[in-house]
Amino acid sequence: MNTPTPEALAEKILRGVGGPENIESLTHCATRLRFQLHDGTKADQAALDALDGVMGTVPQSGDRFQIVVGGAVASVYANIVNLPSMTGGGTPRPQSDAEVKAEIRAKGRGRFAWLDTFFEYLSDSFRPLLGVLLGASLIIAIASMLDAFGVVDFRAADKSATWVFVDSMWRSVLYFLPIMVAYNAAKKLRIDPWVGATVMAAVMTPNFTGMIGSKTPGVTTTTNATLGTSESVAHVFGLPMQLNDYGGQVFVPLLMVALLALVYKGLKRIFPENVQMVFVPFFSMLIMIPMTAFLIGPMGVWAGNGLGTGLSWLNGNAPIVFAIVIPLLYPFLVPLGLHWPLNALMLVNINTLGYDFIQGPMGAWNFACFGATAGVLLLSIRHREKDMRQTATGALAAGLLGGISEPSLYGIHLRFKRIYPRMLAGCLVGGLIVGILGGVDTKAFAFTSLLTIPVFDPMIKYIIAISAAFFTSMALVYFSDYRTKEERAQVNGERDAAEAAARGEVAAPAVTVPAEDRELVAAGAVAATRGPASTGSVAAGGPASADAVAAEAPAAGKGLELAAPVAGRVVGLGEVEDPVFASRALGEGVGIEPADGHVVAPVDGELITVADTGHAFGIRTADGTEVLVHIGIDTVKMNGKGFDVRVEAGRKISAGDLLAEVDLGAVRAAGYPTVTLMTVLNTADMASVEPHTGQDVAAGAPVVTVRR
Repeated sequence: MNTPTPEALAEKILRGVGGPENIESLTHCATRLRFQLHDGTKADQAALDALDGVMGTVPQSGDRFQIVVGGAVASVYANIVNLPSMTGGGTPRPQSDAEVKAEIRAKGRGRFAWLDTFFEYLSDSFRPLLGVLLGASLIIAIASMLDAFGVVDFRAADKSATWVFVDSMWRSVLYFLPIMVAYNAAKKLRIDPWVGATVMAAVMTPNFTGMIGSKTPGVTTTTNATLGTSESVAHVFGLPMQLNDYGGQVFVPLLMVALLALVYKGLKRIFPENVQMVFVPFFSMLIMIPMTAFLIGPMGVWAGNGLGTGLSWLNGNAPIVFAIVIPLLYPFLVPLGLHWPLNALMLVNINTLGYDFIQGPMGAWNFACFGATAGVLLLSIRHREKDMRQTATGALAAGLLGGISEPSLYGIHLRFKRIYPRMLAGCLVGGLIVGILGGVDTKAFAFTSLLTIPVFDPMIKYIIAISAAFFTSMALVYFSDYRTKEERAQVNGERDAAEAAARGEVAAPAVTVPAEDRELVAAGAVAATRGPASTGSVAAGGPASADAVAAEAPAAGKGLELAAPVAGRVVGLGEVEDPVFASRALGEGVGIEPADGHVVAPVDGELITVADTGHAFGIRTADGTEVLVHIGIDTVKMNGKGFDVRVEAGRKISAGDLLAEVDLGAVRAAGYPTVTLMTVLNTADMASVEPHTGQDVAAGAPVVTVRR
């Protein structure tokens, strides 16, 4: 595998989404690059999916586009934004009235586009917090492990200052979560995120929370003797205001910011631009802080309590149904990024009920996912699949230690359709066990990994459930394989060929040839991989007759010179940014960075194949040497635009005859490399193929020597 450099991967991703001019904004989460494009149809999903380093792509409505790259997402993001062509930072380009109207119409496309936008708002409000939530989760897990081993009473009311301080390390994330969510939500809606954070912080200050249950004048507190709860109401400017502790709340900031966005944008239309910096935040705070304290805050608390109570009722009255639905639902929510709303409900449960019952069944899904990855890892070891072994090892480590499923999903499971049914069986088994055993709870928000097992109660039930889910998925994947029999035979054959090539038993490794090249050189590509004993021929026209070869072939050992088809700088195939050519799967040869678009025949012979798009030519010489001239990389996708072909298949040609005139400027404008490649397809049949690189040549100068 030719792994691209980080800079090359960044360039290819940028090209795949339509270039910097098509990017409105770019952010990232734990595993995904998240693009807001001007025109989503310009993204080349197939090309992006094919990149080494990209696990998958997820196009969404509203011209949003996600590219999953796994744990290296931060560095890939940094490489993209630091590219010279991204100097503008992906800021919106000026649009005409017609474009603005077209964009508005486009936003409404899709029957459920509004629902996608709603979930995107929820997801983007939580997604940037993944790192700190995971950090807090691991701190809780460590403290719980110490509690389980009797080192410290994690839940004691009279803990020492040391453990009170440790508590603050994870409680800081959960308590101030509303402020963080408000910041992200405001940023998502393109208003000042600090205004959103400030409004939420106003109802979390010690001044505000200190009034709860206090004897402050104007504050009354009543106690419900039946429920044992108390409620405080403050009379502010003569109006009653319910007092709540908003620490850990998530619905309040989400509701508040949605209304704040309307107020903020409305104020920007009212005030002149030169005074907006002062008066827009001022009036936004003046309006939204009282609105949050009097109305939105209590409404958000009621909504959260209602949802938590409803789910608690379902969990209490139909635990087995609840325990099965959750793990079977998650495998379909996570790939779409729609699992964050359920994560929000977990936080609501912990805040209102003091415990959560969703994370236990969710653990069945996570460990079924990791079990399927373990099955793939075992198969990759058994079948000596180096690349898959590396992918599965990294994904399994991220899952078992961090509780993150995306590397497994995008790196493996979504690529092979046989895995999902086997993984779902593991989800079902784990969920059934959770339900039959009466459910599993936790008093902390924790990513379901090996390290967080101690936070679940009863822990033994949880261990039984996740173990069953893990080993069920692993066994099903391992014993039935994630590839079909035909796919396994093909992959193992390619592996054997590659291993033989590494031992020097064949001339070139087995590499999958793209369809557009395969149709040009079907026989030649096979000849390049089947060893010295084979005889070469091209797809059309068949082998030259024995008499013709005997009459016209050069004497044994005499070299056949192949001339440069274009003027320019000659480079080795290893320097070419195309894995097929660089691996020599299409034979040994050279690449030439062209000085102009005048393409000529490199040798006397017969034109066996001429691509309809004009990007490639197959030539067979009198002695049976098969030569491919390929103009640019991926230029087949230009569908002939910029290529003026001057020959047709079947005719005899002489070295120097004009094959095509190519508009190199059009190729570059389309975002494709212009390097022109020339290879000897049946290299395996030759005594040697000697490229002469590192020189500037004119068209017609010798650049490859072929010896039989």
